[in-house]
Amino acid sequence: MSELEIIEAALFAAGRAVSLEKLAKITGKPKKAVLSAVKKLTEAYSSRGSGIEILDLGERYVMQVKPEYSELMREVAPKELSAPKLRTLSMIAYHQPLLQSDLIDMRGSGAYDHIKDLIERGFVESVPCGRSRQLSTTPLFADYFGLKRNDPKAIKEKILELLRSQAEQSEINLWIGKKTIAVTPMYESLMSMCGIREYFVTNAYSPSKEEISRLLETDVVVVSAGYSDTVRQYCDGEILEMHSTTFEDLIEALSLLAEELPDEVDSETVEKSIKKIRETRERYISSAVLIEKKVKPATEMVSRIVNDLSLGISADGVLIAPDYGVSKSGVKIEKGAQILIPTHRSVEGDLLQRVCAKYDSILEGLEKFKD
Repeated sequence: MSELEIIEAALFAAGRAVSLEKLAKITGKPKKAVLSAVKKLTEAYSSRGSGIEILDLGERYVMQVKPEYSELMREVAPKELSAPKLRTLSMIAYHQPLLQSDLIDMRGSGAYDHIKDLIERGFVESVPCGRSRQLSTTPLFADYFGLKRNDPKAIKEKILELLRSQAEQSEINLWIGKKTIAVTPMYESLMSMCGIREYFVTNAYSPSKEEISRLLETDVVVVSAGYSDTVRQYCDGEILEMHSTTFEDLIEALSLLAEELPDEVDSETVEKSIKKIRETRERYISSAVLIEKKVKPATEMVSRIVNDLSLGISADGVLIAPDYGVSKSGVKIEKGAQILIPTHRSVEGDLLQRVCAKYDSILEGLEKFKD
């Protein structure tokens, strides 16, 4: 038998990736000769129009059905993993390294048997970690999915790619344990500011029948501060209240999302957004340094902005009030305001632009009162 035939038989029999070192041992040939033989075998399969291909995974080689034939082979291929076990494996792969205790919280006690089987098959490794165990995928898992390396980021992308080809987003979230997120229109820009891609926009304060049905199945709803009781009647999931008056409010909102939704946010995007907000705030603070005119805030909301700008406050200062006339609680805003701050009802743009508009109204308004 030639080394070419031995290598072909070895790859066929293995059903998974075989290392160059192992092939050299089987054939009794030096690695250089085996490398040449594998290259010839790979080219032969590529040129003959076969439904089988040989992939080079970096000194590891696997013989597999070409991707375009995978769906056709579903009926005859061995059902190695049941759907529940595959779902457990998907969660481990997507969230790794993942504590076994956290996985059980997501999947239930039945996942103990799944973990045991996945470890026995060589797809998952388990190491002690405190009172629990830490789970992660193995090189064999990477071989199984045709990945060149057992890299968590590459694996996460592959899992999403495979699921998107055969499932709706709601089902994808179920398979990888991601939370479904709803957000009111005003806070939609927060999603892009923290890198959240999968969410839906809804009027959570007065939803339609269709929206109520969807909200009942939603894990997290992002709303304005003070509206939890209103939204709770339509939602069984977690409600995250957001403030958006000052720049610091936006930073706190992004930090809260990063803390509550670590698997959904992109940490780099959050860091960049927070840096941009801080730089923007510094520009406004610098602009307010030379303002000597004192002000009189009409509401707590105005007072927070004034304090952030470090403006002087006086009972006979320039009266500043929001432009809505009457507060949510029915309190009338003091008449005769000399500067009106635009609220979310009267200004457009993303949240950062809206906060800037509030600060602009004060600084530009005070320009008229210069001595």
